[in-house]
Amino acid sequence: MKALDDLLKDETAGDPITGLKWTKKTSYTISRALQRQGYEVGADTVRRLLKKGKYVLRANRKRVNKRKDPNRDRQMRYLVRKRKQHEKAGFPSISVDAKQRELIGNFKNPGRTYRRKALDVWESDYPSDADGVAIPYGIYDTADNEGFVMVGTSHQTPEFAVACIRRWWLRVGQKKFPKKKHLLIQADCGGANGNRLWTWKYELQRFADESGLTITVTHLPTSASKWNLIEHKLFCHIEANWAGVPLIDYETVIKFIRTTRTETGLRCRAYLDQKQYETGNHISCEQKTFINLKPQRVLPQWNYTIIPHK
Repeated sequence: MKALDDLLKDETAGDPITGLKWTKKTSYTISRALQRQGYEVGADTVRRLLKKGKYVLRANRKRVNKRKDPNRDRQMRYLVRKRKQHEKAGFPSISVDAKQRELIGNFKNPGRTYRRKALDVWESDYPSDADGVAIPYGIYDTADNEGFVMVGTSHQTPEFAVACIRRWWLRVGQKKFPKKKHLLIQADCGGANGNRLWTWKYELQRFADESGLTITVTHLPTSASKWNLIEHKLFCHIEANWAGVPLIDYETVIKFIRTTRTETGLRCRAYLDQKQYETGNHISCEQKTFINLKPQRVLPQWNYTIIPHK
């Protein structure tokens, strides 16, 4: 319909590959505009015409970055190459990250579930009304499609992040990889496991000395955290599992994480960590010299290896 195409000429965006188009105008707005031009058409007819013309409803997509490092593509290729090397050699390879903190209480949780009657939740989302906070820190085994989540109750700190990795190694890793002495950790470059945090590296050194593991860390470049494997291999499925259900207590959080399943075989363990982690901790110069850190030849600001002391 030429009149419809002319009307949407300046209001349309599209995908050059698939041919799909989308518009910000609603079907009612379009039908009224066409009626003013003399066409007798309703909103239902407009929807059928839009579908015939390959128009679809579209949401915003977080794909544009204001800050882009010139070495971003090189680092992303290095991440994939390093991960495949470790997996091929049979070494453990994990993707780690902290999920957004959740308020514990009868708060509204985004999403919908099939029910005969909607659940009533609190009108406001004030943190002061919460019974606590849940800070899920995830470890995703990239080779075996397995998740491991520690739910903290205090703060997201480097000590907490490494404590979660240590717990994963003691409960899962060392049993699955009994004779392997190399561990690959892929993480964001911000948060509790940021590449500039010496506390993170110091805690990893302590873990390396305890376990005897040589730990190689590769960080995702700036503004690339959405490409972290754990985000779209584990966290998104946890979100879908508890969508529309208030997280009224820690048992509910743990239950939903443990029951997260996918058709591709994803399984997930979950544990509660009620230890209090203090924020604002810094290491001394003596502790910094204790770190046996070896920068990688490729982009050493993001890639390094921590070697255990003999």
